[in-house]
This record gives sequence, C-alpha cells and structure tokens, in this order.
Amino acid sequence: MPPLVAEEEDLFPSTPGKFKTDRRHRHRLLLHRHLRRCFASAGATFLWALFLLALAASYLSFQGLVSSGNRLLAASWGGIQWEKQVRVSAQPRRPAGLSVLVTGAAGFVGAHTSLALRKRGDGVVGLDNFNPYYDPSLKTSRASLLRVQKVFVVDGDVNDARLLAKLFDVVAFTHVMHLAAQAGVRYAIENPHSYVHSNVAGLVGLLEACKSANPQPAFVWASSSSVYGLNEKSPFSESDRTDRPASLYAATKKAGEEITHAYNHIYGLSITGLRFFTVYGPWGRPDMAYFSFTRNILQGKPVTIYRGKNRVDLARDFTYIDDIVKGCLASLDTAGKSTGKGGKKRGPAQYRIFNLGNTSPVTVPEMVSMLERHLGVKARRREVEMPGNGDVPFTHANISSARLELGYKPTTDLRTGLKRFVKWYLSYYGYNHGKSVH
Repeated sequence: MPPLVAEEEDLFPSTPGKFKTDRRHRHRLLLHRHLRRCFASAGATFLWALFLLALAASYLSFQGLVSSGNRLLAASWGGIQWEKQVRVSAQPRRPAGLSVLVTGAAGFVGAHTSLALRKRGDGVVGLDNFNPYYDPSLKTSRASLLRVQKVFVVDGDVNDARLLAKLFDVVAFTHVMHLAAQAGVRYAIENPHSYVHSNVAGLVGLLEACKSANPQPAFVWASSSSVYGLNEKSPFSESDRTDRPASLYAATKKAGEEITHAYNHIYGLSITGLRFFTVYGPWGRPDMAYFSFTRNILQGKPVTIYRGKNRVDLARDFTYIDDIVKGCLASLDTAGKSTGKGGKKRGPAQYRIFNLGNTSPVTVPEMVSMLERHLGVKARRREVEMPGNGDVPFTHANISSARLELGYKPTTDLRTGLKRFVKWYLSYYGYNHGKSVH
C-alpha cells in the first residue's frame, strides 16, 4: 500500500500555490482514485474469468461432440442392413423351429451349440465381444465357421444395454442361450474384476433385457461344476451344498444361480442352469490343461501335473463337447415358457439346474498318457504340489436328473474324445502334414 500512496503523491504539483488542498481532502481523493483502480482491475479480472469459463465450456462441448462421434463410429451395429442380417439369421428354417440368441457364440461351447442349432433348422443370432483372454484369432476362426453356415455373429458385449434392447426390438427371440462368461479358475487371481464384470454384471444386464422383452424368452445359461467348491461328497448332485466356492470364478457362477432364481421368482422368467463338467474337444480353449499339454508335448516343453494332498492325483469328469451340446439343445427344447409380460410376472415359471458331465472321472496323469499315445510323443512330466489357486482335487457328476428330464446320455469316453481333439489340433496348427493320428 505505501508504494501506491507514494505513486499517487507524485500526481500533485510540487510548486506552492499552484494547487491547494487540505490534508484530509487530499487523502479522500487518493482513496477515491485507489478504489476506482481496484474496481477497474476487478472488472478486468471478472471479464477474463468469464472468457476462460466460456472457453472451457466450448472445449467441453466440443469434447462431448467428439466423444459422441467416437461412440457412433465405434458402434459396429445398427442400420437397415444390420437389422436385415439379424432378422434373416434369426429366422427358423424348420416348422416350429426356435429363434435363439446365443451369447459367447464365438467361444468353444457357443460355436458348437450355434452350429448344432443351425444344422437342425433353428434360427440363430450370435453375440460375442471377442475378448483377448486367449488368442482372439481362434474365436475369429470359429466365427468364420458360423458365417459359412449363415449364422450372423454380432460383435458386441452383454453389458451393452442399448445393443441388447436393439436386438430384442428387432427379433422376438423364443430362447436365449447364455454362454458368454469370463472363464478360467486361475486367471481370477490376476484379473478379478473381469469376472464380476462379465459373470455378474453381464448376466444381470442380459436378464434385464429378457424380462423387459415382449414376449419374454426362455433363458438357458452356463453355470459350472466349480460351484461345488470344497464339496467332498461324490458324485456331485444338484442338491449338494454349493456355499463353499474355492475360487472367485466359482463364486461368480454361484452368484449367477442366485441372481437367476431372483429373476425367475420376481419376473416369471423361465430359467435353466447347466453345470458343465470340464468340457473338451476340437476348437477348445487354449487355457485348458488338455490343450496346453498337447502344445507343450509337441514343442518339447515340460508338462506340469499338479498333485493333491498326500500326492493324490487330481481327477476330472472330462465331458466331450458333442455330449455337452446335446444337453444344451435338450435344455432349450424342454424349457417352459416364461410367464412375465411388460416386466411383470403373471404366474410361476420353470426353474431348473442340471449337471452335464460324463460320470467317469479320469486322473490327469492318465489323460497325459492318452495324449502321448495319440501324438506319438513322450511328455516331459513335472509333478508339483497343487497351489492354492482355486483348483479342486476332483470332480464327478451325478447326471440322473439330466438323464430323467432331458434324456441326456453322454456317449464319448475320454480316449475317443482326445483322439478327435488331437486330429483337429494337428490339422489346425499344421503339424500333421497328412499323417494319421495314433
């Protein structure tokens, strides 16, 4: 403040008699001029602030337009031609045929199920987000098989509510076969959020679309044998306790069973849950043991075989893909109608859960021996104690309910199924060069 007063003092003449004023008047004048300058300065600051706010608002508006534009550009669905492809693909080609939305259609079980539905004349529309959990090129190859059979696969996510609403607006699906999920027990340790996103949030989003659809479709979905968790009773039955999951994957599948029950009870959705037991076969998942073992044996790399407590061999109820598909189709065929309309329940609806397994557990070392014989190559075995990563020591399915209600009867033993898988693997990855499989 003193420098400012001194500066104002310089404005007064120093020559006596030229300008006369008393001291108080002089200070009032100084104060008046000082306030005027302050207000002028504040006004300028205010104007600058307004200018900056306007600039920021303009920028944000522009960014919003760009973001909206990017979303529109990123959308791989919509439009007259797209809707036509969806309708044509969903159209049944046999009398009383089904019209099925298959999620995870480019996945292992999804692709096989979609092909089987199309082969018998049902309408099929696939949905898959082609996520990179394992090599997406394998999913792309499966999608190519579907394309050859005139099955249209929408590149999209079950968490996209707008896409789901559009699909149900374009087609009145009679059934939904929900096979999309984040698979794998061990990967949950690395990326737990992906399991909640896909297996819980994605499931709820799809159920929301189904309960609002008119008519409501019957809903069949893939649970997992993993829900049995730490259960020690064998074989596993649908009535056994499933409240002790051994992995996050298992927990999300168990949550799915509870969520689907709620939607069945509240909205009248017809629900069938399928607990798959270690599905294997051609076009399988590279993260599964039989698949990675085959790759490592051929490449001369060690095969890691886990052992349980007291060096007990792990055992799995390996179930061939064709048998699983038969169970999936039987579940669709026997599914009751949903009873809701306009999101409101109008009567009790069917709710079922089935085991789909082979009923013949085989130890992992035995499975490796079968692969050795089919490949004609000896495996470099490395046995280690099973880590606490969510795996369980054994699985064994009781399929009496599925046999009774679905007519489910698995026919492929592990030796035969692995031979078919090895034949596909050698051909797909270019190993056999015309040689036969042992």
